[in-house]
Amino acid sequence: MNPPELVTMFAVPFGLSRHPDPASLNQQLKRVILEIESGGRAANPRPLTPRNAALFESHFNFFRIADPAIKELKAFCWDQLLALIGRLNGYDLPTLHRLQIYNDCWFHVTRRGGFFGVHNHPNASWSGVYCVDPGQGDPQKPENGLLSFINPSVSSAMHMDAGVAKMGLPFGPVCPRFRLEPGQLVMFPSWVLHEVTPFEGEGERITVAFNCWFSLPDPAQAS
Repeated sequence: MNPPELVTMFAVPFGLSRHPDPASLNQQLKRVILEIESGGRAANPRPLTPRNAALFESHFNFFRIADPAIKELKAFCWDQLLALIGRLNGYDLPTLHRLQIYNDCWFHVTRRGGFFGVHNHPNASWSGVYCVDPGQGDPQKPENGLLSFINPSVSSAMHMDAGVAKMGLPFGPVCPRFRLEPGQLVMFPSWVLHEVTPFEGEGERITVAFNCWFSLPDPAQAS
């Protein structure tokens, strides 16, 4: 008798990318970001997600700033995001070129003790986090500054026994956590709950994040 066919019936797509040459780009981004932060006029005026004073969150117009490094980062993020969307939706290149991207984009500068609470991103379909600088985390505190996602099937852990206890992703209720590295980009559906654990270390943990939503105009209407 043949064993049963194993089918992955429900899944959450993530996109993981790395900038091919992040050192120079991130150096320029860090300079720009710290200059914007020190200017004293760029903070998010209406913060909602729990955080503390050791984390600085900017306004949501970062990708609209006319700076070469920001433009390069935006082009990289859009290239990777569109490739992911095209693969998942079966869009060809002409269709991808017709997609109109709307976005919010901001940065976080996190110093020792800073954290960002559990949240998701309403009114968007895709979100992403790019690592400019992970900071110098204390080696004796390995769980500091992690980008942590809450598994939407976490309720499946209501009963754990030997029949399910060892199942990992994508089937078990594991919550993936990322220790971001310079140039790493994590893309995910905006509805997924996530948080950043407290950063314990020296220097600044710097990330750039974005939310995107889209429209696909009818080509007949453009003619």
